[in-house]
Amino acid sequence: MPVVPNRASAHRTADELSRDLVARGLQAARDAIETEAAAVSALADRLDGVFLDVLLAVAQCEGHLVVTGLGKSGLVGRKIAATLASTGTPATFIHSGDALHGDSGAVTSRDIVLALSASGETAEVCAFARMLRERTIPVIAMTGGEESTLAQLATYTLDTMVLREADPLNLAPTASTTASLAMGDALACALVVLRSFSHHDFAQFHPSGALGKRLAEDQA
Repeated sequence: MPVVPNRASAHRTADELSRDLVARGLQAARDAIETEAAAVSALADRLDGVFLDVLLAVAQCEGHLVVTGLGKSGLVGRKIAATLASTGTPATFIHSGDALHGDSGAVTSRDIVLALSASGETAEVCAFARMLRERTIPVIAMTGGEESTLAQLATYTLDTMVLREADPLNLAPTASTTASLAMGDALACALVVLRSFSHHDFAQFHPSGALGKRLAEDQA
C-alpha cells in the first residue's frame, strides 16, 4: 500500500528548517558585528610613530592628499577622501585603474598619495605606487599586508590587518574594509585637531542638507 505524504508534517519540517536558518542568520549577523568591532578596536594600539609620521606629513602637505584604490577598497577610499575634504584637508580620489590610463597625471610633486589595498598585492594599486615612487611622490600604504609589495613601495605603511573577515565564509571584504574606513576616520579626526578646524569652517564647506541647516542656525 503506497505511503501518502503527510502534508502537515512536511509543512512543519519546512517551518522548522526556516526557523533554523533564520536563527543561524541572526547569529551570523551578531558574529559579524562583533568581528568588525574587534577589528576596529585593535587599531587603537597601532596609532604609533608611523601614524604620527603620516599625520604630520599630511598636515604639512602643500598639495592634495590623493586617495587611490579599486574594488571595495576603492569605495572606502572615496569615502575617506570625502571625509578629509569636508574637514579641512584638501583631498581627492583617483581610481587606480584610471591612474594607469592617464589620470596619474593629475598627481603633482606637491601631493601625497594614500593607497588602499587589503592584501597589498592589488596589481593596479601596486603599479600606480611604483609610478609614484619613480616620481619621488610620497605614498602612504593602508594595508593588512605589512610585508606586501605595496608596503615595500610605500614611504609609510598604516597597518589595517584583521584576523578574519566578518562573513561566514571569511571571504567577503567586511572587517578589512571597516578597519580601513576607521583608520581613515582616525586620520581625519586627528587632522581636525591639528588644523584647529572649527564649526564655522565646517559650515563653509557644508551649507546644504539638514547638517548645513543646523550649522547655519548655530552660526546665526
